[in-house]
Amino acid sequence: MCCNEENVYNGIVNFPEFSIGYNTEESCNHAPALSEERWNLIWERQGETEIIQPAANDEGAAVLLHWYQENGIENIGFEDEETMYDKNMNYIGKGPVGYYELLCAVSNVARRLQSEGKIDAQFGNIPIIVHDYEYPWYIEQATKNANPNDKAAVFLKALQAGFPE
Repeated sequence: MCCNEENVYNGIVNFPEFSIGYNTEESCNHAPALSEERWNLIWERQGETEIIQPAANDEGAAVLLHWYQENGIENIGFEDEETMYDKNMNYIGKGPVGYYELLCAVSNVARRLQSEGKIDAQFGNIPIIVHDYEYPWYIEQATKNANPNDKAAVFLKALQAGFPE
């Protein structure tokens, strides 16, 4: 998931875009378990599929906008200047309908997919890793939430270790 002020959909600035990607042993060159090369998809975007794009003809964007409207969510993309940075001045995009809130909603959907066995049935016993260009606390929190039963334990250990080579 990525929000960017350049993303405009239906006149809404900062509209989110979503993609799903994956990494394989071959694409990460069988990198060590705690290495950045294994976990950081910035190294090699493998199998990335865009789900929602801020494009005029994007069906996913239309569905998301309809969902916002059904749930009474207004001011999409709005970020409150007072709460969009944490105490260390790291951008977190808190809204009321900013990046952080949407990230929490996506993480809850991922958790449900994991809890109901849908991911296991389709792909096997794999974690859902929430990625962004950086890995601040809220990305770690979203990944933990998305993975009941510690499915993302190795990724989280690598993240906490700073992705050592």
